[in-house]
Parts: sequence; structure tokens; C-alpha cells
Amino acid sequence: MKTILKSLVVAAVIAVPAVSFAQSQSNGPLTRAQVTGELAQLEQAGYDPGANDAHYPADIQSAEARVAAQNGTAGAGSGYGPSTNGSSASGGGSAVYTPPIPVYFGH
Repeated sequence: MKTILKSLVVAAVIAVPAVSFAQSQSNGPLTRAQVTGELAQLEQAGYDPGANDAHYPADIQSAEARVAAQNGTAGAGSGYGPSTNGSSASGGGSAVYTPPIPVYFGH
């Protein structure tokens, strides 16, 4: 009985990762030609993928914004969910770290 239970647990552990990768994409995977076309558009917008750039995120984001403005899809391709109206805030003010006082302080 224990061997059957162990084998079922092992089978479940192996099957879970295989099922988790079976998520479908709404637009489907990109082809090599689509990726090459997008890279060519970014290069025309002023992005240089071969440069050793210290401002990498800002440079590619500005090039993507220029491409989106040229295509008329500004803000539509960010990939971070739908646009929302309104705002929110969380957290509190930052606190200054003070180390704890030793147990035998002053003795």
C-alpha cells in the first residue's frame, strides 16, 4: 500500500510542472520574422542593441515609445495588464535603522 501511495505522489510531482507550462497565450508565440521586424523598428527609432549602454532600460523604453507612437498604438503594448483610472498608495514612511541595544548595555 505504501508503494502505491509513494508512486502516486511521485507521479503527481512530475505531472504538475508539465501542466503548469500548458498556459495559452492570447496572441500566440512570436515567429522569428516578427521578432526581427520589431528589432528593425527599434533600430530605426534610435535603439542600438549592440551598444554597451549604461542607460539600457531607459533607452529601449524610449525607443519602444517612439515605435508605438509611429504605429499609433501608444500604451497598448506594455504587457502589464489593462490601463486603469485612479491611483493608489501603500506603505508608510521610511524609518531610520537603529541597531538593537546589547543586553548588557551600561553594565
